[in-house]
Amino acid sequence: MSRKLLYLSNGPKRISVARLDERFASEGLEVDVHWAFEGEFPEDLSSYAGIFLSGSPHGAYEDIPFIHREHALIQDAEARGIPMLGLCFGHQILASALCGRDQVFRRESCEVGYKWLDVVPEAAADPIAGQVGGRVHMFVWHNDEVRADHPDMRVLASSDLCPNQIWRYRDRPVWGIQGHPEVTRAQAQVWFEDSRPRLERDGAEVDALKRSATDAEPAKTMLHNFARLCLQ
Repeated sequence: MSRKLLYLSNGPKRISVARLDERFASEGLEVDVHWAFEGEFPEDLSSYAGIFLSGSPHGAYEDIPFIHREHALIQDAEARGIPMLGLCFGHQILASALCGRDQVFRRESCEVGYKWLDVVPEAAADPIAGQVGGRVHMFVWHNDEVRADHPDMRVLASSDLCPNQIWRYRDRPVWGIQGHPEVTRAQAQVWFEDSRPRLERDGAEVDALKRSATDAEPAKTMLHNFARLCLQ
């Protein structure tokens, strides 16, 4: 049985401050990082038990070679039945690849901050979201958004400003999470300070964000459950 997780890094840093590669490795997965942002992709997907897709400063609708290549990889992986989880941009490019490029759009304003997400009752039976409860708290920061009205999407959670915060593709092992359940309180202090100019441009009050940061442990159950799914 494969224990190998393909980690597609879509950002300007190979690995973010959240060190999700280490988190997934601690779950027993062999993490194979490919820096998609710099054009690194595997030649074949047959050895992978799962795929994780990270965030990015880009939009899933942009005409950039790595984004086109990632769309094709997602479609190949879905046809093979490989479990996939995307966060932020990863959530968006999964929607774009599997439900159409018109599913992702630029918001009129940024949604940023720690938010309570309302979780649908059906999520209690979901393989990765089943432990988050009726509401789940996490940090969100996005200027792009995934529409919530596609027939192949099962929307599992929403915020007051975004109706599609967590979704699943049909009954397939594919999930997108708009927010950032991966970030701990300690990591948030570093990330928010490093990102201060961009956060302030997007309307956030950085010192208040740092004070309100939490470990978001209930949200992290989704990461754990995804890893368990990949190891089945």
